[in-house]
Amino acid sequence: MQPNSTTESSIYFEKDKLSSAQLLDLYAALLKPRLIEEKMLILLRQGKISKWFSGIGQEAISIGVSKSLNADEYILPMHRNLGVFTSRNVPLDRLFSQWQGKQNGFTKGRDRSFHFGTQEYKIIGMISHLGPQLGVADGIALAHKLRKENKVTAVFTGEGGTSEGDFHEALNIASVWDLPVLFCIENNGYGLSTPTNEQYRCNDLADRAQGYGMESHIIDGNNVIEVYTKVSEIAKSIREKPRPVLLEFKTFRMRGHEEASGTKYVPEELMQFWQQKDPVENYRRFLVDENILSEEQDAHFKNEIKTEIDENLRKVNKEAASEYDETKELSDVYQEFIYQEFKYNSETENIRFIDAISQAVKQSMQQHNSLVLMGQDIAEYGGVFKITEGLLEEFGKDRVRNTPICESAIVGTAMGLSIGGLKAMVEMQFGDFVSSGFNPIVNYLAKSNYRWNQNADVVIRMPCGAGVGAGPFHSQTNEAWFTKVPGLKVVYPAFPYDAKGLLNTAFNDPNPVLFFEHKALYRSIRQEVPVDYYTLPFGKASVLKEGEKLSIISYGAAVHWALETLQATGLENIELIDLRSLQPLDKEAIINSVKKTGKVLVLTEDSLFGSLASEISAIISEECFEYLDAPVMRLGSGETPIPFASALEEGYLPKNRLKEKLQQLIDY
Repeated sequence: MQPNSTTESSIYFEKDKLSSAQLLDLYAALLKPRLIEEKMLILLRQGKISKWFSGIGQEAISIGVSKSLNADEYILPMHRNLGVFTSRNVPLDRLFSQWQGKQNGFTKGRDRSFHFGTQEYKIIGMISHLGPQLGVADGIALAHKLRKENKVTAVFTGEGGTSEGDFHEALNIASVWDLPVLFCIENNGYGLSTPTNEQYRCNDLADRAQGYGMESHIIDGNNVIEVYTKVSEIAKSIREKPRPVLLEFKTFRMRGHEEASGTKYVPEELMQFWQQKDPVENYRRFLVDENILSEEQDAHFKNEIKTEIDENLRKVNKEAASEYDETKELSDVYQEFIYQEFKYNSETENIRFIDAISQAVKQSMQQHNSLVLMGQDIAEYGGVFKITEGLLEEFGKDRVRNTPICESAIVGTAMGLSIGGLKAMVEMQFGDFVSSGFNPIVNYLAKSNYRWNQNADVVIRMPCGAGVGAGPFHSQTNEAWFTKVPGLKVVYPAFPYDAKGLLNTAFNDPNPVLFFEHKALYRSIRQEVPVDYYTLPFGKASVLKEGEKLSIISYGAAVHWALETLQATGLENIELIDLRSLQPLDKEAIINSVKKTGKVLVLTEDSLFGSLASEISAIISEECFEYLDAPVMRLGSGETPIPFASALEEGYLPKNRLKEKLQQLIDY
C-alpha cells in the first residue's frame, strides 16, 4: 500500500471522486457497527446475549458494498457484516431483539445472530452451512434477469467458505448463465483457527475466477473509499452488462471466530500489523487531517449513535422473554396454503404414468407464467425420461433450463427464485442424486418459512425406485430421508390420475414439495386421465379396495404389488389403502381402516429400519392398540443397498414375500 503523505495512516485514501458530504456519510456508516459491536461485547460478558461473531476490523467491506448498491438490490451477508444491516437502516430494536431471542426479532426467537432475512430491507441472511447462500444469490439474480431488471445481487463468503463445493457450483452457474452477481470474498486470514495457507494454494482467491471465465478484482478491504468507489463502478457496469464478478477483499479478523474462540493462535506481530490498518481509526484520522471532520463533529456522531444504541437497548430490555406457544410454532413451519380445487370436464384419455407427469408439468407451466424448470438435460433433450420433451419449443430457454451437474447450487438457485417471487421446479435426473443437494433442501428450503417467514416455492421431482435393474445409484426410494424433516412436503403417487392431479397441486403449493415418481411405473401403468388441468388435495389417501379381514397400507409401486398379489391369490375382503401423500399423512384414513379390520400390514419398497413404515406402525400402535387383533406387521426390502443383477434385485425387494406375510397375518 502507498502511504498517505499527509497523515500517519497506513492506508492510502483517494478522495478526489467523493464530496465532503459523501466522505462524512461513509464515516458515520463505518462508525455505527463499530460502536454497536463494542456495546455487544460488553453485553456478551454480562450474559445478556449468548454469542457474538465480531466484524471489528472488517467494517469497511460491509459499508462500502452496501452503499454501492441500490436499496432494492439484494445483499446476502454473513456473520461479520453488521454494517450491511445498519447501512440498510434496519431498526436497532429489531436487531437487538433478534440477538436476545425475543419475539420482536426477525426470527421470533427461533434463530440467533444474523441467521435471518428480511424482504423489507432486501437482506437474505446466512445459515451455518455457509455454502448454500451462494446458490441462492444465483437464483435471485436469475429472477432479476428473467424480468429484465437491471439489478445486482451481492453475496458474501469468507476465504474458508471458498473451499466448499457450493462456492464452485455457484460460480459456475453464474458464469454459464451470465448472472449479475457480485461474489464478495472477505479474506480475513483465518477460517476459525485455520490459516489461509491450509485453506488454499493459489496466490489470490481472485485467481479462481479465471477457471470460470469470470472477471475478478482484488480490493483493500480496510479502505472504505476504495471499496465504495470500486464496487460502485463495478455494480454500475454489471447493471449495464449482466455478468458475475468475483471480488476478493483483503482484510483481517481482529477477534476470534466467535468470542469464545479467542485469538491465541494468531502471531502477535500479525495482530499488531493489522491493528495499524484499523479501517475506522485510519479513516477518522484521514478525515481530521484533511479538515473534513472536526473533533466536535466526531464527538457528535459518536454521541448520536451511542444514544440510539442505549435507547433501543432500554426498549428491548423491557420486552418479555419468548414463550413457547405450540400452535404458533407449528403454524409457521409451512406457509399457509389454501387448497383450490380445479375440476375437469368428462373428457379423458388412456395414458401412461409418465404422460400424466408430462401433462402436469406442461399445464402447470401454462397456469403459472412465473414457473421456471431446471435440471440436467431437460431442455433440447427433454430429460433422460423425456418428460420435458417439447417444452423448450413452447416456453423457451429462459423457463426450461439445462443445468450443469451441480445439484446443491441448483437447489439453492431454486430457493433464490422463490425469494425473487418466482416458482421453481428442479428435476433430479435420478432421485438418488438428491444426496448431492441434500444440505440446501433440509437446511434451507425446509427451515426458511419457520425461521423468518420466507417460503420456498420449489418442487423437486424425484424419479426413483427399483425393479428396473439399475443398481445401487439409480434405484433408491429415499422418501424417508425427507418425511422426517419439518417444513417439507412429500408426495408419492401410484397411478397416472393421482400423479397429474397431485403434481399440479404441488406447483400451486408455495411450500417445498418433493414429488416421487417411480420409474418402473412410468411406462407400465396406464389409466383414464382427464385431458383438462385439475388438482387433487395433499393428505388424502385413496381406498383402492374395501374389506374387513385386514388392512394393507402402502404407496408407490408397492401398491401395485399388493393388487397383483391379491388378484393372484384370490384373497378377498382385504382393504388396500394407497397413501399417495406421505407428508402430510392421512392419519385418519389409516386409523379408520385399522379400527375396522383389526389387522394391518404396512408395505413399503424401502428397507424397514427407520422407514416411513416404522412411523406408521408406531402411529397405529399408539392410536389403535385396543382395536388390534394381531401385532402391526411391516414388510419392506432387504437391509442392503439395492443390487443390480435381476436375481439379486428380486430377492432384495419384498414383492415375492408379500403372499407369505399376508397369510401369516390372516392366520394369527
